[in-house]
Amino acid sequence: MKELPELNVGVVGHIDHGKTTLLHGLTGKFTDTHSEELKRGITIKLGYADMTISQDKNGFNNQKKGKPVRYISFIDAPGHEMLMATMLSGAAIIDAAILVIAANEGIKPQTKEHFMALQAKKIKNIIIVQNKIDLVNKEQAVKNYKEIKEFVKGTLAENSPIIPVSAQQEINIDKILEELCKLEMPEKQVDTEPVFLIARSFDINKPGTTIEKLHGGVLGGILKKGKLQVNDEIEIKPGLSSTKANQQIYRTLTTKILSLYKGNKSVTNVLPGASISIETELDPFLTKTDSLTGCLVSLKGKLPEITHNVKIKTKLFEEVLGTKDHQEVESLKTKEMLMLSVNTTITVGTVEKVRHLRFLDRQLPSEEDEIELNLNIPIVALKGDNVGIARNINSHWRLIGWGEIVE
Repeated sequence: MKELPELNVGVVGHIDHGKTTLLHGLTGKFTDTHSEELKRGITIKLGYADMTISQDKNGFNNQKKGKPVRYISFIDAPGHEMLMATMLSGAAIIDAAILVIAANEGIKPQTKEHFMALQAKKIKNIIIVQNKIDLVNKEQAVKNYKEIKEFVKGTLAENSPIIPVSAQQEINIDKILEELCKLEMPEKQVDTEPVFLIARSFDINKPGTTIEKLHGGVLGGILKKGKLQVNDEIEIKPGLSSTKANQQIYRTLTTKILSLYKGNKSVTNVLPGASISIETELDPFLTKTDSLTGCLVSLKGKLPEITHNVKIKTKLFEEVLGTKDHQEVESLKTKEMLMLSVNTTITVGTVEKVRHLRFLDRQLPSEEDEIELNLNIPIVALKGDNVGIARNINSHWRLIGWGEIVE
């Protein structure tokens, strides 16, 4: 597995279009493990599943028949509009995406919003799955196919494959595996300080575990760049949050890597690639229930200080996505509140300054400005990092554009 090409692939799309069922067909695993998710039948948190794609004389398979050719780590992002912030966090840690569109329902508001989120996060490798093909006749399938082609025309996904699939009947699953093996591999930045994005944090100990058998707190996510190995001394920022004299304060956590895992395989070191788990010396109480989700990890002393102020170069969409009616995106204004998705963290900030840079052709993303924000929740601002920008419209956070951290 160490030598296989590794990809993080997000599975996105409108609620109930079959994302989680598709992932079960691809990997044999259900990613909905949170109790509320199982009861309600929707994905609330980011779900994970991993697999090795093999190839034999009959083609590509997930049964480990033949030669292993690629290791895939899947991230199942929530489709519900209220969970857009979680979906953006998922988009921050993927190299490629499967966009699921149900043939019997077509392109819905959240389909558009998720698709634009992929563009905002600069995801170029996209496979489109036309799911639930067993629920429509030939004419409806062709009509839906043409709608999808028109939808992606002029975008990064214009030439993306569109695969007719029945996830429920496991039809054409092998075609998706084949396309996953054709995807371009991202370049790995290895000769640099490591940056690990925490997407989940948890306590893996079962109730009643004796002290000598306790495991340390576990961090799940991806290594964006650099290298990590067992016994490395690491720091976690912003770290532990607490309230003192009505002020929210953050304390950097330092700890040691006890073990590293890719899927259920123990490894001694990791390079950028598929999602991994890090067992640390931290008290598992500090990592339980995703309490450190959104933090960054690096070697001790290598991360910049956390900040409540950030400067971003922005690009706005032409229209608001995720709503039924057409609504133009208005220019950014001072004193307005915006929600930012930075790597795997979500923060809200107030616009303090807007500096107009230039006006683009109306056929392109509408405006490009430089804005300065004061953040409610501090971030580790790494120059050049991509940022999703959302505005509160009718009590819902709607993605209106993206940006890049200037400083």
